[in-house]
Amino acid sequence: MALISDGKFVENDWRHLADEEDLPKAGKIIVSRKRLDEALAALAADMPLGVIVANTTDPADLAPHFSRLALIAVAFPAFADGRGFSLARLLRRAGFTGELRASGRIVADQSVHARQCGFDTIEIPADLAARQDEAQWRAAFGAYSEFYQQGYGARSSILERRRKATS
Repeated sequence: MALISDGKFVENDWRHLADEEDLPKAGKIIVSRKRLDEALAALAADMPLGVIVANTTDPADLAPHFSRLALIAVAFPAFADGRGFSLARLLRRAGFTGELRASGRIVADQSVHARQCGFDTIEIPADLAARQDEAQWRAAFGAYSEFYQQGYGARSSILERRRKATS
């Protein structure tokens, strides 16, 4: 899997833990939703913990664990399945401030929308990374500099700036 942040391929220091693997005593791990309760109970409170969830997950199910989770990865089973974008917005609205990662079948053209929905990083399979290199991701990530929709981050939308200018 390749990890993309701000349109660049970066080192991934998180490890996806298979359901049958023992929980390690150290390191950054991502567990399935099925193993989250077990990991929360067994791991030290200062150990970085992430969870990967389906794009149909109810944010209310994760909200009690936001303070303990350093990362939430949202699964994208197909590039045409946009439910993960909606889930990202809902997780941010619910108060999750950790790293939000889109994981799966995402293409470079979706990177700007992913960022606007609240994702910090995008994790793609090796076959997609081979077809769309870093130059394509960088170009797609920088394709738009202005947005009409309210997004996440420091930039305000075009409409917000217009409203402020006329007030």
